[in-house]
Amino acid sequence: MDNVMVSVVMPAYNCERYIKTSIESVINQTYSNWELIIVIDDSTDDTVNVVDRYTANPKIHYVVNKKNLGVAKSRNCGVLLAKGKYIAFLDADDIWMENKLEIQVKLMEDKQAVLSSVARELMDENGTLTGKIMPIQREITYKKLLCGNTLNTSGVMIKTEVAKEFPMAQDHLHEDYITWLKVLQKYGIAYGISEPLLKYRFMPGTKSGNKLKSAKMTFGVYRAMGFNVFQCVFYFVQYAVNGMKKYT
Repeated sequence: MDNVMVSVVMPAYNCERYIKTSIESVINQTYSNWELIIVIDDSTDDTVNVVDRYTANPKIHYVVNKKNLGVAKSRNCGVLLAKGKYIAFLDADDIWMENKLEIQVKLMEDKQAVLSSVARELMDENGTLTGKIMPIQREITYKKLLCGNTLNTSGVMIKTEVAKEFPMAQDHLHEDYITWLKVLQKYGIAYGISEPLLKYRFMPGTKSGNKLKSAKMTFGVYRAMGFNVFQCVFYFVQYAVNGMKKYT
């Protein structure tokens, strides 16, 4: 199975505090056929110097944006540089369990899938695990995904050709959610792995952590998908109900 290469794409902006642990969670994978592409988005802290310490490893590469492009364009840049059959996204403050790629590649190959993701356990800003597991369904259809985004980007694996077909955009919304919806609108289904193979750093000030801001952006996602106001309200209610269940 290790004959299938996975390109790990990691956008990085002012993350000197966390990125070492994220990089090492890739290095420690039981699956050996990977490359790590780090896109440093014009960071103003010491991120570049931290990353530079790992470049003796020929599987790790980085590029630096000359100006701040945002997370969507930074991910797209990494996707364009990718050589693998699959892309696995990992944000620079999240951590993978060591068997994450091994389990996920097997699923992708067995199912001939275009998209999959894993369950995750939340950790706080300092990396302390909370014990809160965010589950994922075994099969996620387009209609299910409209009722709430269960595909966390740091848990996603996607065929490289499909990632190139649907680049991320609209950073002011949930850029990843729009991409997953477009992928499933065309290809029909994504697969979930119920093991919490991702340790997700949950910080209240981020787009996902600020619930009111996240809700507004989710409504914007439905508008960006071309739905009328009534359809947006319908799916937003489903999203709100599912969101309350998820975080309580």
